[in-house]
Amino acid sequence: MNRQQTGLRVASVLFGLFAIGHLYRLIKQIPVQVGNHQIPMGLSWIALIIAAVLCIWLWRLASTPSSR
Repeated sequence: MNRQQTGLRVASVLFGLFAIGHLYRLIKQIPVQVGNHQIPMGLSWIALIIAAVLCIWLWRLASTPSSR
């Protein structure tokens, strides 16, 4: 495994952890407040989808054989 594949895998795992965190928030209905602003649950749905797609995409990209 080369350095580029390792970087893609690390980024993929991080996005996977973010997705799990958002899923946990949605399941447990954990409120998040930043300053005086309440963050809506709908934002976690969007973040969950984006993080999950990036996780899968980067993992698959790291798994494809390089053309070199």
